[in-house]
Amino acid sequence: MSCGLARRDRQWQLQSVHRVASVIAVFALWATGFASASQQSQTPSTSFQVPRSDLAKAEALANQFTALSPGVDRTEARLLADCAYATVSQLRRQYGMFGTPIFNNFLIYRGLKKRGYCYQWSEDLLIALDALKLTSLELRWGEANPSNWRENNCIVVTAKGRPFRSGIMLDCWRHLGHLYFGPVVADTDPYVENRAYARFVLARSAARNSSGANHHFAFHRSAEASGKTDSR
Repeated sequence: MSCGLARRDRQWQLQSVHRVASVIAVFALWATGFASASQQSQTPSTSFQVPRSDLAKAEALANQFTALSPGVDRTEARLLADCAYATVSQLRRQYGMFGTPIFNNFLIYRGLKKRGYCYQWSEDLLIALDALKLTSLELRWGEANPSNWRENNCIVVTAKGRPFRSGIMLDCWRHLGHLYFGPVVADTDPYVENRAYARFVLARSAARNSSGANHHFAFHRSAEASGKTDSR
């Protein structure tokens, strides 16, 4: 082979190598960008899609959380309130709520729906709120009239280290998946704390065990049919 032919062959080889290297570089940049986007999508969001109709209520709830103690972080209180309203709105769609709470309980009891009992609302809300890893506020499990047909469950939020009965209750069930909140001591139901059940719910969630515990009751409050809880 002549020197000219050898040189042209060498140049052709170098050009081919450069083209391959360019393709590899472009692919590497694309893959890096894709990985970064994927990582960003897996990063927990610090903002929540609160329905426009609930924005003022979320603000009011954040104010009540903040008022629990001078040690409560205002930013954390607002984050908790927004997460609560966004979560309940999402659950309301997932549960397919309609009619009245007691009617939905009947449908679940008859096997026509899968979820929507008060303790299921509270379980799902607790799991969502616990993911915030709060430092100035605590999440507690509240139950009234446990182990009978009038049992009701809720989440109670207190300032860090403060008594259970100083907290704000979050009830998802009584208004058909529209969040109710207020001082737990002012509620007509005598709520008490059940730390063991809260630990059970969170441990089960962490273990991704979907079997769960069943409270084995058919209906909540016969008074629901008369509209008593709708006025609360």
